[in-house]
Amino acid sequence: MSTYNEYLKQIVEREAQGLHPLPIDGAELLSEIIEQIKDENHEHRKDSLNFFIYNVLPGTTSAASVKAQFLKEIILGKSVVKEISPSFAFEQLSHMKGGPSIDVLLDVALGTDQVIAEEAANVLKTQVFLYEADMERLENAFKKGSPIAKDLLESYAKAEFFTQLPEVEEEIKVVTFVAGVGDISTDLLSPGKEAHSRADRELHGQCMFEFDEVRQKELLELKEAHPDKRVMLLAEKGTMGVGSSRMSGVNNVALWIGKQASPYVPYINIAPIVAGTNGISPIFLTTVGVTGGIGLDLKNWVKQVDDEGNLIVDENGDPILKQTYSVDTGTVLTINTKTKKLYDSEGKELIDISSALTPQKMEFIRAKGSYAVVFGKKLQTFAANTLGIEVPPVYAPSKEVTHKGQGLTAVEKIFNKNAVGTSGATLHAGSYVRVNVNIVGSQDTTGLMTSQELEMMAATVISPIVDAGYQSGCHTASVWDLKAQANTPRLMKFMNDFGLITGRDPKEVYHPLTDVIHKVLNDITIDDWAIIIGGDSHTRMSKGVAFGADSGTVALALATGEASMSIPESVKVTFKGKMADSMDFRDVVHATQAQMLKHFKGENVFQGRIIEVHIGTLLADQAFTFTDWTAEMKAKASICISQPDTLIQSLEIAKSRIKIMIEKGMDNEKQVLQSLIDKANKRIDEIKSGEKPPLAPDENAKYYAEFEVDLDIIDEPMIADPDVNNEDVSRRYTHDTIRELSYYGGDKIIDLGFVGSCMVHKGDIKIVAKMLKNLEELYGKVEFKAPLVVAAPTYNIIEELKEEGDWEILEKYSGFEFNDTAPKTTARTEYENILYLERPGCNLCMGNQEKAEKGDTVMATSTRLFQGRVVADSDRKKGESLLASTPVVVLSAILGRTPTIEEYKYAVKDIKLTQFAPPLGKMTTKPGHLLSF
Repeated sequence: MSTYNEYLKQIVEREAQGLHPLPIDGAELLSEIIEQIKDENHEHRKDSLNFFIYNVLPGTTSAASVKAQFLKEIILGKSVVKEISPSFAFEQLSHMKGGPSIDVLLDVALGTDQVIAEEAANVLKTQVFLYEADMERLENAFKKGSPIAKDLLESYAKAEFFTQLPEVEEEIKVVTFVAGVGDISTDLLSPGKEAHSRADRELHGQCMFEFDEVRQKELLELKEAHPDKRVMLLAEKGTMGVGSSRMSGVNNVALWIGKQASPYVPYINIAPIVAGTNGISPIFLTTVGVTGGIGLDLKNWVKQVDDEGNLIVDENGDPILKQTYSVDTGTVLTINTKTKKLYDSEGKELIDISSALTPQKMEFIRAKGSYAVVFGKKLQTFAANTLGIEVPPVYAPSKEVTHKGQGLTAVEKIFNKNAVGTSGATLHAGSYVRVNVNIVGSQDTTGLMTSQELEMMAATVISPIVDAGYQSGCHTASVWDLKAQANTPRLMKFMNDFGLITGRDPKEVYHPLTDVIHKVLNDITIDDWAIIIGGDSHTRMSKGVAFGADSGTVALALATGEASMSIPESVKVTFKGKMADSMDFRDVVHATQAQMLKHFKGENVFQGRIIEVHIGTLLADQAFTFTDWTAEMKAKASICISQPDTLIQSLEIAKSRIKIMIEKGMDNEKQVLQSLIDKANKRIDEIKSGEKPPLAPDENAKYYAEFEVDLDIIDEPMIADPDVNNEDVSRRYTHDTIRELSYYGGDKIIDLGFVGSCMVHKGDIKIVAKMLKNLEELYGKVEFKAPLVVAAPTYNIIEELKEEGDWEILEKYSGFEFNDTAPKTTARTEYENILYLERPGCNLCMGNQEKAEKGDTVMATSTRLFQGRVVADSDRKKGESLLASTPVVVLSAILGRTPTIEEYKYAVKDIKLTQFAPPLGKMTTKPGHLLSF
């Protein structure tokens, strides 16, 4: 059967699902389609033309290369297609976003036919996705006296590819659609269990609102009733886009309410408008900017105060909110991009929205996405340098905020060190900066979209600026099903060829690893001054500053080695008191959230900011428990301030793990992993000699807020509760309800326990083993009254546990142990009351493969308590995922209920939990430390 006939068969299958033909990315299929176009009598010629013009993915796909070459033949007159004139061929090339299309346009522009050369140059003047090889061709032609090359460089220096674009419309009429009350998780917009379909945008679009066809129909009807307006999707009394970086969530929103990016590229939409009463999750907002969309903080619910200025609270001590204006579904509003205000249908001003329409964000909107601006600035700089002129001021100048005499926070220091293209001034929070990126991570359920983004921006190799890139396989580790078998090897090959270290070897030289991405990134980050970008909201390292990002921002970082963002404000977190021996550090993490909310009277001061945690004495693995959790605190990121000896010890551990990766054969030809060890050795020497001490803020740095956690008052385990039956819907499924163990009275039924995800480290798995040994000595045998699922984060941890004798007791009580030679091919839907030793990876935390049984009450070490994530609802009851420390989870599974405080203390007796003592010395430095970087 020909490739085209196979495609026709696939089309029939997709029609049965209500889908259009899959966009073409393969050279073999498009080559056959072109041959059918050339044959004027071919029975499939009409359809082939349609596929060629309207259904080929752009960028560096093999199909794009074939398409560009055929269009070149048409332009040069070597092929004649009556339906595709040379002018139309140029138009097609203008929508192909770089790579092969730029090659063709440069070939023609620098050729001998003056007429078509000028036409090609006119198209090139609209393009921004040029890479070093393209720029080198232009530079060489310019030096040889080419007038076309000179004309192009002059156009690029003026950034005409940007200045010739239409201005952003002054008034944007919108009609509201409430996606839900309370925080809107990206799981609602793009369910984790549908991760396999994310690269197929039309198919994935069907899962919007978790396949709720009633909601989908309501949205379509609203659009039809307001054809002259844009739909604004919003979270009422909550934050939009919490829980994940998820580009697929924004893609789905754009597919339903956005604009088509190009008439010649199907199902790639841009420019969605989203909003939240409590704003937009920072990572989600970045993703909206990637697509040239708008994200609004509606602020339509405000706290009330009495006549004396005191906050009015309810009987639970929570602030009572008052609505200042309605945003119910169907409300018509106007966004004015000139006045930067939001107005109601009668022209009354509601709120200032200037933070959503900064000069930089306006450029994203005008350029149809942030990529075009990033590449445009790079191209303009190249052209000006080649011509020997100053870069003309076209783009809004980077916002530089400087406060004379004010010291720097830790994040301000990192941004100043890594900033590019600034005036050289010392920058403080609020500055908008381009920064070099040191480490980039891609995970498997977003990786296919990242690879698509790289193809569409015509990138072929990782930027030399990046110290290392890593592609994980952890999010699909649990079940090696047909979807994983189809997607994972393809993804790993692409990323390995691109220059990343990959968890799975395309050549199958080393054993397939499914280690959790954040754990690997935490190990390969060997510079406390580094900037890390990762394709997951939990990219929160305990060295350097790490930002979770959408798949597009990850692609941009991989391709350019850069990211652009504002320097966030910071909240300084310190500790006092002594941690009780029977408490685990996870309890400190939960208590931080609870004490912070109480101290600031319900205001989450962490949201959208950096949490600078002066953790000092805690090693990187354990400190990661805190930084990882900050994603659920809605923080932008977190930075750990470490003492010299602690940082050195953490770096030695990182070196040992990188060495193991090298021994397994994971290093590449450029010896990226070995270079990380070399950099770690250099950093250790700098710390020991005093040449460059560990990162620390200046003692006169300015913070948005400062907060001290009191360890003395943490006298029992702390649990984050989704509070699924709270009368106020907006307060369900948030991470703000933190309760002590005694609240449950020792009688709340627990249906399943889960120890795993990125929130646990080696010590947690040792705790499981030690508890089993203790209880075995007490009772003779341990029996589980609820299932206990254990998933170590990495294979290294399992190997170390085997060497240290802890794995044996786990195997003894396991009713299931993963087997990489025969991995599971179907997801588990029912559980027995046994211990499950699952493959290293995310497991239940992801919710895309394994899940608890519907309606279960789960006690987990996970970070996820969102509705439907770890456990779905059933007809009998709502599913709920309570989050706690490892010993609480293990004991809950053994008892089948929450333990009493007495049972808990007995069970952890003589067990070394993750302990922490506040650093005794000062964790700041004298002003001027910045100069040493």
